[in-house]
Amino acid sequence: MEQKQDYKNIWVFIETEEGKAKPVGYELLTPGRMLADKMGQRLVAVIPAYGADETAAQAAAYGADEVLLVEDEIYRNYRTDVFADCMTQLVEKYRPLVILMGATNNGRDLGPRLACRLKTGLTADCTALDINAETGNVEWTRPAFGGNLMATILCPDHRPQMGTVRPGVFKKPVKETGIAEDTRNEMNAEQKIVREKADINPERIRTEIVERVREVVQSVNLEEADIIVSGGRGIGKAENFSYIRELAEALGGAVGSSRACVDADWIPHAHQVGQTGKTVAPKLYIACGISGAIQHLAGMSGAETIVAINKDPDAPIFGVADYGIVGDLLEVIPELIREIKKIKAN
Repeated sequence: MEQKQDYKNIWVFIETEEGKAKPVGYELLTPGRMLADKMGQRLVAVIPAYGADETAAQAAAYGADEVLLVEDEIYRNYRTDVFADCMTQLVEKYRPLVILMGATNNGRDLGPRLACRLKTGLTADCTALDINAETGNVEWTRPAFGGNLMATILCPDHRPQMGTVRPGVFKKPVKETGIAEDTRNEMNAEQKIVREKADINPERIRTEIVERVREVVQSVNLEEADIIVSGGRGIGKAENFSYIRELAEALGGAVGSSRACVDADWIPHAHQVGQTGKTVAPKLYIACGISGAIQHLAGMSGAETIVAINKDPDAPIFGVADYGIVGDLLEVIPELIREIKKIKAN
């Protein structure tokens, strides 16, 4: 019977689509590195995929000490049974101490299935991570009770410890120079890559992809936006989102929203930032008419610079803002737009 001390290393699951990594996989190498350094462990990127040599090299460049690449046609498209079988076999062989996964649609599907097979715990939608170097227990922090408080969850009795983290919570690590950046250093990346195989039993696979249909919809890529202008209940009505859109357009940014506006059908859910929306970490976040409830702060507090516009000087949003403007946003925003256009013209 394995003991807790038999488990080692920090794993980051790199989710791919057609061989290309989802950004959250690289983002998780940042907390993965922190956990690995605190525990004196290795950071391992795990990539079941097809046509993912470049993705594996990039994972090495972003700081993974080792990359487990499981490459086969069967991993071209995500299927729960296929990926769960693959990951279960890898975990049983290598015994990782911790597994980090992105809280994407696929990550939220795979994580619980894998945790159940491994008879361990899973903490979902984490917004912060730490580890107790003495006990080896990861401290998983996530919003709880409707976002009214932050809970820190431990999994002291079972290994591996597993958690999913929302895209945008952490920033990508700085690339190591020379790795996966020029052909002369391809060996640097290749030396980190371990090519693995998993024995997938076709009789256990209960699903088959018959056809993939891409629905063309307006793209709202808040997670990767450098600038986001968000509107809240304080804008007054749906028509006033025109002010938010115009300011976002002037800055070359994206349009976000609080939950109140989505619930009022003023804007689609794809724009929602917060605990039940998207977690973002732009260089600039402008909150317009947003009070600053903890549910919203959970989704945007990672922004480098936060600007708040609100006519209530006691609004909680000013407690986290780097810059605050107390005033009627319908007067402030047009003035901001005029000044931005003047700067651009000059």
